[in-house]
Amino acid sequence: MDTIDRKLLALLRKDGRASLSALAAELKVSRGTVQNRIERLTREGVIAGFSVRVTEADDPHAVRAITMIEITGQKTLAAIQTLRGIPEVRALHTTNGAWDLVAEIHTENLVEFERVLRGIRAMDGVSKSETSLLLTTL
Repeated sequence: MDTIDRKLLALLRKDGRASLSALAAELKVSRGTVQNRIERLTREGVIAGFSVRVTEADDPHAVRAITMIEITGQKTLAAIQTLRGIPEVRALHTTNGAWDLVAEIHTENLVEFERVLRGIRAMDGVSKSETSLLLTTL
């Protein structure tokens, strides 16, 4: 994935219904380039699909969590790139202290949450993680 792919994914996270023309204008590339990149990212499994997000109050099965991640060696940049490609990772933060990164994860249910968490823990460079489920937003 290159810079355009990462920017495209970020735009699709904000608005999965954005037109190819709007995406192309934002990325300063042709409509065909956007279409080809979306097709490639989908074929390669980076884009797992497109779905509708509902507010948490309307989806009692949704799971939200914060995962703190420790990265070993010089693998932080690669880990960040990989995490940015996971649609369920809604936000990613660097931090100080014992952890290197904090990921905000939103999934449709516990099965999907476990799949995402297992994938993060298996990533090259991830030495340990700690996750807290978010119960109620006040």
